[in-house]
This record gives sequence, C-alpha cells and structure tokens, in this order.
Amino acid sequence: MLPTASHRPPASPTQVVAGLGCRRDCSLDELFELLIHSLGRYGLTVDNLAGLASIAHKRDEAGLHGLAECLGLELFFFSPEQLGAYQAKTGGSALSQTATGSPAVAEPCALALAVRMGASARLLGEKDRSASATCALAIFDREPA
Repeated sequence: MLPTASHRPPASPTQVVAGLGCRRDCSLDELFELLIHSLGRYGLTVDNLAGLASIAHKRDEAGLHGLAECLGLELFFFSPEQLGAYQAKTGGSALSQTATGSPAVAEPCALALAVRMGASARLLGEKDRSASATCALAIFDREPA
C-alpha cells in the first residue's frame, strides 16, 4: 500500500534521495515497488527519503508525478547539461544517450539532487532495475540551518 502525504512522519536522521529513470508510461506501482526494494537493500524506508529526481525528458511521466504525490515529496528534474558533472562517476549507455540526451539517468539525478540538498553526497551502491525503470539512491549530510 502506498503511503499518503498526510501520514508522512517527520524526517529521519538518515536522509537519501532517489534518482529515477523509466520507460514511457511506466506505472506508479512498478516505480513504487522498485523504490521500496532499493531502500530495503540498505535498511531504509520511505521515511528516509528527502526527494525524488529524474531527467527533464521525463517531466510529463504520470508515474513519476504520482509517486511523488503519494509520498508527499518534491520531484526535481535535471537537464542533461545539469547532469554532465555527475556522469563520470556513473558511466552510462548509448541507449540512454539516444533516448534522453544523457548517458545515464538514475545515478546522476540522485547525485545532483543530493548535492543540492546537502553536503558529502555519494551514491549508495549500484542502481536497481525493474522491467521498465531504474532507481539509484544517494545519501547526503544536511547542512546546518
């Protein structure tokens, strides 16, 4: 069952963001299941999530917007140019380059958002895949207010 924004508890001390890539019309359920699987690999839950990110090319994907709405999180989009600084750390594929203008999506989106939200951003391992989506997590330290 998907949590609703109104039932979201206060932020957990361990903060992560998720970078998400997906094929056109990827379902909310598939994205949610992949995200839960990715978080679970590190003993994390949706309570640890501070935000979601994807590439600007996916700005109209209903599944991404639905996921953000259900989780009560902001969904950020990055252009291929904004992700350029994070590509060397993540590798990529010719298919992704052709489809989105970026050699990789999930990992650089996670890193870009983690850097925007705090300090000491780093990926938590390799991205996870489902039939139609990818998910990478990045952890960061909240900078003092």
